[in-house]
Parts: sequence; structure tokens; C-alpha cells
Amino acid sequence: MNILLWHVHGSWTTSFVHGSHRYLIPTTPDRGPYGLGRARTYPWPDSAVEVSPEELPSADVDLVILQRPEEIDRAEQWLRRRPGRDLPAIYVEHNTPKGDVPNTRHPMADRDDLLVAHVTGFNQIFWDTGATRTTVVDHGIVAPSASYTGELDRLAVVINEPVRRGRVTGTDLLPQFAEIAPLDVFGMGVAGLADHLGLPADRLTSHDDVPQERMHTELARRRAYLHLCRWTSLGLSLIEAMAIGMPVVALATTEAVMAVPPEAGALATRTDTLLDAARRFIAEPATARQAGAAARTAARDRYGLDRFLADWDRLLEEEVCGSR
Repeated sequence: MNILLWHVHGSWTTSFVHGSHRYLIPTTPDRGPYGLGRARTYPWPDSAVEVSPEELPSADVDLVILQRPEEIDRAEQWLRRRPGRDLPAIYVEHNTPKGDVPNTRHPMADRDDLLVAHVTGFNQIFWDTGATRTTVVDHGIVAPSASYTGELDRLAVVINEPVRRGRVTGTDLLPQFAEIAPLDVFGMGVAGLADHLGLPADRLTSHDDVPQERMHTELARRRAYLHLCRWTSLGLSLIEAMAIGMPVVALATTEAVMAVPPEAGALATRTDTLLDAARRFIAEPATARQAGAAARTAARDRYGLDRFLADWDRLLEEEVCGSR
């Protein structure tokens, strides 16, 4: 099957293109948001092929994966075929709704020409999609090669743009945890975070846009992983940290309550509970290792790549066969 999709979310796309199909990735000279092409910091198979907009009208395409509302018009312009009308289309919703939750209308609401595939069950029940068909395909990850050692008495966090996103990503909670142990914050747009929070450099270190494999190696050396997001879809970095074998200290919000079993660390809505767990993991490496082993088992059992790709294969076949 030939599948057209834009490179939008690096980790999710990395998992998706590991399937058995041929993936057409739009690429423009500026490598902008609608022509990013193949990943530079993630390992992708050769079946993910870069294609220019000029090549798309004559390209053999069986199905379009949409991830942003404006991609429908852009796909029609580049393909000269309308997704949902001239060829099957699935809209993948990665995000929790914004605005008037839980009454937020999805941009693809009340359509009969496509399917909305949510990446979490939480997203499915909170978005109002009206009469549009919906389903859920839980995340799946390429298992990290790094293994937990936890030799550093430090706490790890992965957040993109923590200054801009603020309370959404729990940025305001970081100083409390920095009192327990130094923090290492990885992600895009994390430079200057210590100054923004008024923390000394020895309590919070930013690691900006580190390549994924190296980031996994560094995460594995930290004692525990913090997931403090208040309102966000399930971050793949959380699942990756669990798959590495890291114990988790997480806010019990959105899909995290389904992803993190109690034995994998601490999951609570009270910050005091989470602070106590962080102290315990820093003071008791053996306890941290035990929780991390449970986290690893949970992540690899529920979010394994084989299950993810099998679920997607079934869905893709249903949509393509159903359109004929």
C-alpha cells in the first residue's frame, strides 16, 4: 500500500513508517512544516520515501493520513485528488482538545468522508466529533536500545517548549522537584529554562534538541522520570522512559492514568505524594530499580511496535477495501 503522510510528530511517525507499506513523505526545499521530509534524528526505514509536491499528481497513492486540518486542501492541491472523496483518508488526532472542554468541536466533526483515529481513548471521549466515525489506535514505540542504570541522583524530564507552554506542561511545578534533586530537562526549546524559573544552574540543566538515541542513553542514567503535564495527549517520551526501565513520577491526568500502573512508580494528583515518591527514589536506588522494571514490562506489553503496526494494518485494510 502507498500511503501519503506529512512528517509532523517525529516519534509517532517513526513508529508508523516501520510498517510493511510504502510511505510518501512530502518534501520541499525549505524543509518547512509541510515539507519536512525524512527525519534527521530518528532512524527511518528505506520504505519512507521523500516526494516533492510536483511528483504527487502522478504518484500512486492508496490512502492519505491527515494530521492537521489544512492538510485536506493542501493534499487536494498537490495530488489533484480530494482526500475522502477520490481516495480514502484517515485523520490522526494526536492532541487533547483545547478551549471549551469537554464541549470542544473537532475540526473534522460531522463528516462522512473520513475516519478520525485518536491516539488515546481519553482523546476520543473528550473531543466532540459529531457524526464522524472515530476509532482509537493506542501508541506504539520502537523500543529504545538504552537500558536503565539510574546511577545519577538526578531527575529527568522531557518537555518541548516548557517556557511557552507553561502550566500545560507543568513547568511551574519543576522548582519543587529541583529542591529534592537536580533536574535534567530534555526537549526542544528548553534553553534558558533555569533562568525563567529563577533556579540556579546547578539545580536545573537544559539539554536542547538532543538526538533521540543519545537522549535515551542520558535518560537511562537518571534515577527517575518526571511527567508533570496537566493537559496533554500521552507523551511518547513517557512511554520511552518506561520502556528504558525508568521509574515514573507522574501527574494522574489524561491518558497517563492508563499508561502507568501503580507498581511502575507514583501516579497522583497531589504534588506532595509525587514529591515523596521522588525523594524515595533518590534515597533508595533499589526501590527505583524495582519500579523501573515494572514500568518497562508495562510499556513493552501495551505499547509494543508489533501491536501498534498490526492495529494500523487492520484499520488501513478496512478503509481501503471499504472504499472500493
